[in-house]
Amino acid sequence: MPILPKSKSKPQKAPISAHKVAELAGVSRSAVSRTFTEGASVSDSTRRKVMAAAEKLGYHVNHLARGLIQHRSGIVCLIVAEMQTPYQSAFLEAVTRRLQEIGKVVMVLNTAGLAANVEAALRQTLNYRADATVVVSGSPSASLIETCIDNGQRVILINRDDPIVGPECIMVGNEDAAREACLMLLRAGCTRLAVVSSTAGTPSVTARENAFVAAAAAEGFAVTVSRAGPTGYAAGGDSARQLLAASLRPDGVFCVTDLLAIGFIDAARQDFRLSIPDDLCVIGFDDIAEAGWLGYNLTTFRQPIGEIAEYIAAILTTDEVATQNKKFPVQVVWRRSVRP
Repeated sequence: MPILPKSKSKPQKAPISAHKVAELAGVSRSAVSRTFTEGASVSDSTRRKVMAAAEKLGYHVNHLARGLIQHRSGIVCLIVAEMQTPYQSAFLEAVTRRLQEIGKVVMVLNTAGLAANVEAALRQTLNYRADATVVVSGSPSASLIETCIDNGQRVILINRDDPIVGPECIMVGNEDAAREACLMLLRAGCTRLAVVSSTAGTPSVTARENAFVAAAAAEGFAVTVSRAGPTGYAAGGDSARQLLAASLRPDGVFCVTDLLAIGFIDAARQDFRLSIPDDLCVIGFDDIAEAGWLGYNLTTFRQPIGEIAEYIAAILTTDEVATQNKKFPVQVVWRRSVRP
């Protein structure tokens, strides 16, 4: 085997310092600092000299070091699981884009949704001195949230109605949507109701499931609940095979997410040759892009992702902490998976 010549690696260069910029521009080090500090006083001639020198040398401000001195890193961490799912990816796209527009540095920490992984990620945000953390998935312990808040970090919980004092909570109308879904199915003439949930047990999933069952009970109807697996396409199909194989199969189904609903519809059509909505009405939740595809035409509830992203950006541009939970209503999106 031929011996390859050793590559001569170039030594890593040190970053251009503000001191070098000051020397080239013929100004003081503090003048360079004021030039790159928003709102600081500096003459136009000095600013031009500094900017020209910085451009020539390729100088960039170390915002992280400056932020730590000022006890502001500008970092916002997003703790999220199941990033590959349509809803989570759409949510991340909207939130990260909006936060970057207001000058925040976004750090996404991917977890498997387990409590231990979520807590490890939240501890990591303390190591990076993040200004704020948005917990999109999982349920960190109250003590750890309090530790983050005690260290000057803001904690924003998404879709978790929690009695913990301190974090800011953003909710959507899970219960309202589930109750409306029940009434929609009853108005369509459905009498054998079912809810397709999951084993995830997240606060939002549980809230939708419980509210649907309670609404049906108030109208005098029993509900069959199926939890065939994690919140995803495969679990929706498995739930369909469990529910539709029964002698008294349901004729109206509320799926707590669109991904579950899409899996349910595919199995209902392919395995049982059922027609949607003639034989079976199906309602989802989230309004992911696939819900509007012609193959599904899924009636669902739309979460206002854009409004939530805008709200997160707005509260992170102020030092005032929201003392009450913020709740966003969801919107019914009528398509053809429910009989008119």
